[in-house]
Amino acid sequence: MSEVVITVRGEHEVRVAPERALVTLSVGLDGPDRDLVVSRTLALADPVREALAARQSSGAVENWSSRRLAVRSERPWSGDGTRLALVHHASVDFSATFVDFAALSAWVGDVSVVEGVSIDGTQWILTPQTRARIEQEVAAEAVRIAVARAGAYAAALGLTSVQPIEIADAGLLAEGGTADAAPKAMRAFAAPPSPAGLELQGDDISVSATVEARFIAA
Repeated sequence: MSEVVITVRGEHEVRVAPERALVTLSVGLDGPDRDLVVSRTLALADPVREALAARQSSGAVENWSSRRLAVRSERPWSGDGTRLALVHHASVDFSATFVDFAALSAWVGDVSVVEGVSIDGTQWILTPQTRARIEQEVAAEAVRIAVARAGAYAAALGLTSVQPIEIADAGLLAEGGTADAAPKAMRAFAAPPSPAGLELQGDDISVSATVEARFIAA
């Protein structure tokens, strides 16, 4: 039998427990008196800053940030199509990366019931170092699976020699195809939590890779 070209795909996926939780929230109020809205919003934002700074000092929070006060004004429309009195909105946005998930649960449970505080959501992530290591391992395993699959095809044809000639991310070997990102790290998200009996724990994060490889078997 002459040489045979074998093209295969190798896929691999692992699930990894999240190492960090990125929570985002905002403190905001609105009303007819601009100065009062601004001063009350700033007063509500200060305890949030203090709480996050304290948790960073204790090691529960890796880092946190807050944006400057944002203020806007609008004159809303009524149901009958007339313009209402001017309304002023003020807000301060926060984000914090928690290492301690129990501390996160306790803090979110406390802060989410405070007037003007809105929890936007929680994003569960890996550290950059862990993500890079896992992605390399997953990609390497996907290649090994592709090699094993090509060897199995060759053996079924009674061929014994398998030599790789091309390997690429999924889609790059197909004419006119577009490549999928490989490996892929899927981040886990949580909906804005409720304060009662709150215990936050993110789902495992899926990290996957898909490769395509071409071999000559003889």
